Amino acid sequence: MNQSPIIPTLSDLIEPLIKALKTLGGSGTVQEIYDKVCELENFSDVQQNILHKQGPNTEIAYRLAWARTNLRIYGALENVRRGVWSLTEKGRNLEAIDITEINKAVQKSTKQKFKLVSESQNDLENNQEIIINQAYFPITDNKSERDLIKDNSKIPVDLDIWTEKLLEILQQIPPDSFERLCQRILRESGFIKVEVTGRKGDGGIDGIGVLKIALLSFQVFFQCKRYKGSVGSSEIRDFRGAMVGRTDKGLFLTTGTFTSSAKQEATRDGAPVLDLIDGEQLCQILKDLNLGVETKMIEVVEIDQNWFNHL
Repeated sequence: MNQSPIIPTLSDLIEPLIKALKTLGGSGTVQEIYDKVCELENFSDVQQNILHKQGPNTEIAYRLAWARTNLRIYGALENVRRGVWSLTEKGRNLEAIDITEINKAVQKSTKQKFKLVSESQNDLENNQEIIINQAYFPITDNKSERDLIKDNSKIPVDLDIWTEKLLEILQQIPPDSFERLCQRILRESGFIKVEVTGRKGDGGIDGIGVLKIALLSFQVFFQCKRYKGSVGSSEIRDFRGAMVGRTDKGLFLTTGTFTSSAKQEATRDGAPVLDLIDGEQLCQILKDLNLGVETKMIEVVEIDQNWFNHL
Protein backbone atom coordinates (compact mmCIF):
# COMPACT_ATOMS: atom_id res chain seq x y z
CA MET A 1 0.00 0.00 0.00
CA ASN A 2 1.40 3.41 -0.99
CA GLN A 3 2.06 5.82 1.85
CA SER A 4 0.92 9.41 1.61
CA PRO A 5 3.76 11.92 1.10
CA ILE A 6 4.87 13.57 4.33
CA ILE A 7 4.12 17.27 4.75
CA PRO A 8 6.09 19.12 7.45
CA THR A 9 4.10 20.36 10.41
CA LEU A 10 3.43 24.03 11.01
CA SER A 11 6.29 24.16 13.51
CA ASP A 12 8.66 22.41 11.11
CA LEU A 13 8.03 25.12 8.50
CA ILE A 14 9.04 27.99 10.79
CA GLU A 15 12.79 27.66 10.24
CA PRO A 16 12.59 27.13 6.44
CA LEU A 17 10.33 30.21 6.28
CA ILE A 18 12.92 32.36 8.07
CA LYS A 19 15.71 30.95 5.87
CA ALA A 20 13.68 31.63 2.74
CA LEU A 21 13.16 35.29 3.65
CA LYS A 22 16.84 35.74 4.50
CA THR A 23 17.76 34.19 1.15
CA LEU A 24 15.34 36.55 -0.62
CA GLY A 25 17.05 39.55 0.98
CA GLY A 26 14.78 40.02 3.98
CA SER A 27 11.43 40.36 2.25
CA GLY A 28 9.29 38.63 -0.36
CA THR A 29 5.85 38.09 -1.77
CA VAL A 30 3.75 35.15 -0.64
CA GLN A 31 4.53 33.40 -3.92
CA GLU A 32 8.27 34.06 -3.67
CA ILE A 33 8.33 32.72 -0.13
CA TYR A 34 6.39 29.62 -1.14
CA ASP A 35 8.69 28.91 -4.08
CA LYS A 36 11.85 29.43 -2.03
CA VAL A 37 10.67 27.18 0.82
CA CYS A 38 9.79 24.45 -1.69
CA GLU A 39 13.24 24.84 -3.23
CA LEU A 40 15.10 24.79 0.09
CA GLU A 41 13.14 21.79 1.37
CA ASN A 42 13.16 19.97 -1.98
CA PHE A 43 9.39 19.42 -1.91
CA SER A 44 8.28 17.17 -4.75
CA ASP A 45 5.43 17.98 -7.14
CA VAL A 46 3.43 15.28 -5.35
CA GLN A 47 3.86 17.07 -2.01
CA GLN A 48 2.97 20.42 -3.58
CA ASN A 49 -0.18 18.92 -5.11
CA ILE A 50 -1.68 17.82 -1.79
CA LEU A 51 -4.73 19.96 -1.03
CA HIS A 52 -5.78 21.26 2.37
CA LYS A 53 -9.05 19.42 2.96
CA GLN A 54 -10.94 19.82 -0.35
CA GLY A 55 -8.94 22.81 -1.53
CA PRO A 56 -8.48 25.27 -3.06
CA ASN A 57 -5.28 25.89 -1.07
CA THR A 58 -2.54 23.31 -0.98
CA GLU A 59 -1.52 21.94 2.42
CA ILE A 60 1.95 23.48 2.20
CA ALA A 61 0.55 26.92 1.32
CA TYR A 62 -2.01 26.66 4.12
CA ARG A 63 0.59 25.79 6.76
CA LEU A 64 2.99 28.45 5.51
CA ALA A 65 0.22 31.05 5.82
CA TRP A 66 -0.22 30.20 9.49
CA ALA A 67 3.53 30.05 10.01
CA ARG A 68 3.77 33.63 8.73
CA THR A 69 0.94 34.72 11.01
CA ASN A 70 2.51 33.09 14.06
CA LEU A 71 5.89 34.69 13.34
CA ARG A 72 4.17 38.05 12.97
CA ILE A 73 2.63 37.69 16.41
CA TYR A 74 6.00 36.62 17.78
CA GLY A 75 7.48 39.80 16.34
CA ALA A 76 9.80 38.21 13.78
CA LEU A 77 7.79 39.16 10.66
CA GLU A 78 5.69 42.07 9.51
CA ASN A 79 3.12 42.28 6.74
CA VAL A 80 4.36 45.47 5.01
CA ARG A 81 1.52 45.42 2.47
CA ARG A 82 -0.93 42.90 1.08
CA GLY A 83 0.93 39.83 -0.08
CA VAL A 84 4.38 41.11 0.96
CA TRP A 85 6.17 40.01 4.13
CA SER A 86 9.40 41.26 5.67
CA LEU A 87 11.72 40.21 8.48
CA THR A 88 11.76 42.56 11.46
CA GLU A 89 14.97 43.34 13.33
CA LYS A 90 14.10 40.51 15.71
CA GLY A 91 13.61 38.14 12.77
CA ARG A 92 16.87 39.16 11.12
CA ASN A 93 18.79 38.53 14.34
CA LEU A 94 17.26 35.12 15.08
CA GLU A 95 20.11 32.63 15.46
CA ALA A 96 18.04 29.67 16.67
CA ILE A 97 14.32 28.99 16.40
CA ASP A 98 12.61 28.35 19.73
CA ILE A 99 9.26 26.84 18.78
CA THR A 100 8.13 26.73 22.42
CA GLU A 101 8.58 30.49 22.82
CA ILE A 102 6.78 31.18 19.55
CA ASN A 103 3.83 28.99 20.54
CA LYS A 104 3.63 30.66 23.96
CA ALA A 105 3.41 34.09 22.34
CA VAL A 106 0.75 32.85 19.91
CA GLN A 107 -1.35 31.19 22.60
CA LYS A 108 -1.20 34.27 24.81
CA SER A 109 -2.36 36.46 21.92
CA THR A 110 -5.12 34.01 21.04
CA LYS A 111 -6.55 34.01 24.56
CA GLN A 112 -6.44 37.79 24.80
CA LYS A 113 -8.22 38.28 21.49
CA PHE A 114 -10.77 35.58 22.26
CA LYS A 115 -11.59 37.23 25.58
CA LEU A 116 -11.98 40.60 23.89
CA VAL A 117 -14.44 39.18 21.36
CA SER A 118 -16.48 37.41 24.04
CA GLU A 119 -16.80 40.56 26.16
CA SER A 120 -17.74 42.88 23.31
CA GLN A 121 -19.97 40.59 21.22
CA ASN A 122 -23.22 41.17 23.16
CA ASP A 123 -22.90 44.95 22.96
CA LEU A 124 -22.13 45.11 19.26
CA GLU A 125 -24.00 42.33 17.54
CA ASN A 126 -27.48 43.91 17.79
CA ASN A 127 -26.84 47.09 15.77
CA GLN A 128 -23.38 46.94 14.27
CA GLU A 129 -21.56 44.70 11.89
CA ILE A 130 -18.30 43.59 13.39
CA ILE A 131 -15.63 41.95 11.26
CA ILE A 132 -12.83 40.27 13.14
CA ASN A 133 -9.67 39.25 11.34
CA GLN A 134 -9.15 35.59 12.11
CA ALA A 135 -5.42 36.17 11.69
CA TYR A 136 -5.67 37.30 15.30
CA PHE A 137 -6.83 33.79 16.12
CA PRO A 138 -3.84 31.85 14.79
CA ILE A 139 -3.40 28.11 14.95
CA THR A 140 -0.51 26.34 16.59
CA ASP A 141 0.34 22.69 16.93
CA ASN A 142 -1.64 22.78 20.18
CA LYS A 143 -5.03 21.17 19.49
CA SER A 144 -6.82 22.85 22.40
CA GLU A 145 -6.09 26.30 20.96
CA ARG A 146 -7.54 25.35 17.58
CA ASP A 147 -10.63 23.88 19.21
CA LEU A 148 -11.08 27.05 21.27
CA ILE A 149 -11.46 29.03 18.06
CA LYS A 150 -13.36 26.41 16.09
CA ASP A 151 -16.08 26.01 18.73
CA ASN A 152 -16.97 29.71 18.75
CA SER A 153 -19.35 30.03 15.80
CA LYS A 154 -19.89 33.75 16.40
CA ILE A 155 -16.39 34.72 15.29
CA PRO A 156 -16.74 36.12 11.74
CA VAL A 157 -14.69 34.85 8.84
CA ASP A 158 -11.16 36.15 8.28
CA LEU A 159 -11.02 38.89 5.67
CA ASP A 160 -8.49 36.88 3.66
CA ILE A 161 -10.80 33.87 3.49
CA TRP A 162 -12.81 35.62 0.78
CA THR A 163 -10.34 34.24 -1.75
CA GLU A 164 -11.11 30.67 -0.68
CA LYS A 165 -14.85 31.29 -0.91
CA LEU A 166 -14.49 32.91 -4.31
CA LEU A 167 -12.37 30.04 -5.61
CA GLU A 168 -14.98 27.57 -4.40
CA ILE A 169 -17.56 29.43 -6.49
CA LEU A 170 -15.29 29.55 -9.53
CA GLN A 171 -14.63 25.82 -9.30
CA GLN A 172 -18.35 25.09 -9.35
CA ILE A 173 -19.35 27.15 -12.38
CA PRO A 174 -19.56 25.37 -15.77
CA PRO A 175 -16.34 25.25 -17.84
CA ASP A 176 -17.79 27.48 -20.58
CA SER A 177 -18.80 30.05 -17.96
CA PHE A 178 -15.26 30.09 -16.61
CA GLU A 179 -13.93 30.62 -20.14
CA ARG A 180 -16.30 33.57 -20.59
CA LEU A 181 -15.13 34.97 -17.26
CA CYS A 182 -11.51 34.81 -18.40
CA GLN A 183 -12.57 36.46 -21.66
CA ARG A 184 -14.17 39.29 -19.64
CA ILE A 185 -11.04 39.65 -17.50
CA LEU A 186 -8.84 40.08 -20.58
CA ARG A 187 -11.20 42.63 -22.09
CA GLU A 188 -11.31 44.61 -18.86
CA SER A 189 -7.50 44.42 -18.69
CA GLY A 190 -6.92 46.13 -22.03
CA PHE A 191 -7.23 43.43 -24.69
CA ILE A 192 -8.90 44.93 -27.78
CA LYS A 193 -10.09 41.60 -29.18
CA VAL A 194 -10.74 38.37 -27.30
CA GLU A 195 -12.17 35.22 -28.84
CA VAL A 196 -12.97 32.02 -26.97
CA THR A 197 -12.30 29.01 -29.17
CA GLY A 198 -12.33 26.02 -26.82
CA ARG A 199 -11.78 23.61 -29.67
CA LYS A 200 -11.02 20.03 -28.74
CA GLY A 201 -7.65 18.70 -29.85
CA ASP A 202 -6.16 22.21 -29.93
CA GLY A 203 -3.57 21.54 -27.24
CA GLY A 204 -5.65 23.13 -24.50
CA ILE A 205 -5.85 26.55 -26.16
CA ASP A 206 -9.13 28.09 -25.00
CA GLY A 207 -8.91 31.43 -26.73
CA ILE A 208 -6.96 34.09 -28.56
CA GLY A 209 -6.65 37.73 -27.62
CA VAL A 210 -5.00 40.82 -29.04
CA LEU A 211 -3.25 43.14 -26.60
CA LYS A 212 -2.44 46.61 -27.91
CA ILE A 213 0.29 48.62 -26.20
CA ALA A 214 0.89 52.05 -27.72
CA LEU A 215 1.65 51.41 -31.42
CA LEU A 216 2.22 47.68 -31.07
CA SER A 217 -0.22 44.78 -31.00
CA PHE A 218 0.46 41.28 -29.67
CA GLN A 219 -1.50 38.12 -30.29
CA VAL A 220 -1.84 36.14 -27.05
CA PHE A 221 -3.08 32.57 -26.73
CA PHE A 222 -4.67 31.74 -23.39
CA GLN A 223 -5.72 28.62 -21.53
CA CYS A 224 -8.25 28.56 -18.67
CA LYS A 225 -8.03 25.64 -16.27
CA ARG A 226 -10.76 25.34 -13.63
CA TYR A 227 -8.74 23.24 -11.23
CA LYS A 228 -8.43 22.47 -7.52
CA GLY A 229 -4.93 21.07 -7.47
CA SER A 230 -1.64 22.20 -8.99
CA VAL A 231 -0.82 22.56 -12.66
CA GLY A 232 2.34 20.65 -13.49
CA SER A 233 5.12 21.09 -16.03
CA SER A 234 3.52 18.67 -18.53
CA GLU A 235 0.48 20.96 -18.96
CA ILE A 236 2.80 23.92 -19.55
CA ARG A 237 4.76 21.99 -22.20
CA ASP A 238 1.54 20.90 -23.94
CA PHE A 239 0.25 24.46 -24.00
CA ARG A 240 3.51 25.83 -25.38
CA GLY A 241 3.61 23.04 -27.98
CA ALA A 242 0.20 24.11 -29.27
CA MET A 243 1.48 27.68 -29.65
CA VAL A 244 4.56 26.82 -31.72
CA GLY A 245 4.51 28.55 -35.11
CA ARG A 246 1.38 30.52 -34.22
CA THR A 247 2.43 32.99 -31.52
CA ASP A 248 5.10 33.44 -28.88
CA LYS A 249 2.84 34.98 -26.23
CA GLY A 250 0.87 32.73 -23.90
CA LEU A 251 -1.22 33.19 -20.76
CA PHE A 252 -2.27 30.34 -18.48
CA LEU A 253 -5.05 31.06 -15.95
CA THR A 254 -6.12 28.59 -13.28
CA THR A 255 -8.14 28.48 -10.08
CA GLY A 256 -5.45 26.19 -8.66
CA THR A 257 -1.73 26.66 -8.22
CA PHE A 258 1.42 25.95 -10.22
CA THR A 259 4.12 23.55 -9.09
CA SER A 260 7.72 24.75 -8.93
CA SER A 261 8.57 22.67 -12.00
CA ALA A 262 5.66 24.27 -13.89
CA LYS A 263 6.99 27.75 -13.11
CA GLN A 264 10.48 26.76 -14.19
CA GLU A 265 9.12 25.30 -17.43
CA ALA A 266 7.17 28.52 -18.11
CA THR A 267 10.40 30.56 -18.02
CA ARG A 268 12.78 27.98 -19.51
CA ASP A 269 15.65 29.41 -21.55
CA GLY A 270 15.25 29.05 -25.30
CA ALA A 271 11.47 28.73 -25.20
CA PRO A 272 8.67 31.34 -25.34
CA VAL A 273 7.94 32.64 -21.87
CA LEU A 274 4.43 31.94 -20.58
CA ASP A 275 2.67 34.16 -18.06
CA LEU A 276 0.97 32.27 -15.24
CA ILE A 277 -2.03 33.45 -13.20
CA ASP A 278 -2.89 31.23 -10.23
CA GLY A 279 -6.06 31.16 -8.14
CA GLU A 280 -5.01 33.77 -5.60
CA GLN A 281 -3.90 36.19 -8.33
CA LEU A 282 -7.13 35.53 -10.22
CA CYS A 283 -9.19 36.48 -7.15
CA GLN A 284 -7.21 39.70 -6.70
CA ILE A 285 -7.74 40.61 -10.37
CA LEU A 286 -11.50 40.07 -10.03
CA LYS A 287 -11.48 42.25 -6.91
CA ASP A 288 -9.48 45.02 -8.60
CA LEU A 289 -11.78 44.95 -11.65
CA ASN A 290 -14.94 44.74 -9.51
CA LEU A 291 -16.08 41.66 -11.38
CA GLY A 292 -18.42 39.79 -9.07
CA VAL A 293 -16.53 41.08 -6.02
CA GLU A 294 -17.55 44.17 -4.07
CA THR A 295 -15.41 45.89 -1.49
CA LYS A 296 -17.22 47.74 1.29
CA MET A 297 -15.67 50.19 3.70
CA ILE A 298 -16.46 49.57 7.35
CA GLU A 299 -16.70 52.50 9.75
CA VAL A 300 -14.73 52.06 12.96
CA VAL A 301 -15.57 54.31 15.94
CA GLU A 302 -12.90 54.82 18.58
CA ILE A 303 -13.39 56.62 21.89
CA ASP A 304 -10.49 58.66 23.28
CA GLN A 305 -11.02 58.41 27.03
CA ASN A 306 -7.95 60.56 27.65
CA TRP A 307 -9.66 63.47 25.85
CA PHE A 308 -12.56 63.41 28.32
CA ASN A 309 -10.17 63.24 31.26
CA HIS A 310 -8.72 66.64 30.30
CA LEU A 311 -12.00 68.55 30.12
